[in-house]
Amino acid sequence: MAAIWLNEADIRGVLSGGALTDVIADALADFSAGNVDQPVRTALEIAERSFFGLMPAFERGQALFGAKLVTVMPRNAGRGLPTHQAVIALFDAATGSLAGLLDGRYITEARTAAASAVSVRHMARADSGVLAILGSGVQAASHFEALCRERHFRDVRVWSPTPQHLEEFVRGRPCARAAHSAAEAVSGADVVVVATSSVTPAIENAWVAAGTHVIAIGACRPSQREVDGDLMARARLVVDSREAALAEAGDVVQSIREGRFTAEHVAAEPGEVVSGARAGRTTPDEVTLFKSLGLAIEDLTAAQLAYRLAREQGLGQVLEER
Repeated sequence: MAAIWLNEADIRGVLSGGALTDVIADALADFSAGNVDQPVRTALEIAERSFFGLMPAFERGQALFGAKLVTVMPRNAGRGLPTHQAVIALFDAATGSLAGLLDGRYITEARTAAASAVSVRHMARADSGVLAILGSGVQAASHFEALCRERHFRDVRVWSPTPQHLEEFVRGRPCARAAHSAAEAVSGADVVVVATSSVTPAIENAWVAAGTHVIAIGACRPSQREVDGDLMARARLVVDSREAALAEAGDVVQSIREGRFTAEHVAAEPGEVVSGARAGRTTPDEVTLFKSLGLAIEDLTAAQLAYRLAREQGLGQVLEER
């Protein structure tokens, strides 16, 4: 069967949020159970804060393997271009032949939010009614949609350092309102998403109430931070991959270097929480924190779902056979 190319429009047409969250939960459980071969991503710094990353993975149970190539270019925001762009290659398990090439920009956006939704499903209090989002970009939007499927938030506070973007974000979104500061947004919130491009702490421990669930999705290099060190030390810390967090996550790496805690402070991976091997939350008043770096198996699982559904619907451009 000839390989196909799926562009972003094709992928948006077939990936639905609820189904994606379910398959990402299964992928995280497989990863933590040791069913996935996946090295820590290779990242090449090609300019200040600009990276090219290689993210391969192999899932034994489904014989799923492939890789994502991703670029992170913060300056693209001023050029009217996405800051994160990617392509994902899927290969046939029996022959090793290319099965599909998929645009990875939207998949990266969607799978990140789906993983965060998994954390809310298993770590946020069941009675969570107030959501705070720091940021007003692509990830803020995808997290609003994904998290609102997991809990019925009566109040969504949003803060952004760019007033125009903030105004555009809250317009037309039910229950969303603009906060005057990050502290105002976070104070009293039950779930907090840190979805900024900041490489210095964007959230402070003093703002966070007992029982809050915090999701931090940025600062993916050892030199970067987005969470106050006191909050990192206070929270029950769950990371998508222990190995990756101890190598890549500045919030973790720098806190350990400062003596705030040791590697044993990492309480679990979300896959262990999904499987029931470890608890995501132990008391109602506990502050929980999910530090998400993004895993290749999340990308490949989302890509495989999009590929299968696109094939069923006859979508995609057939690539020329050799």
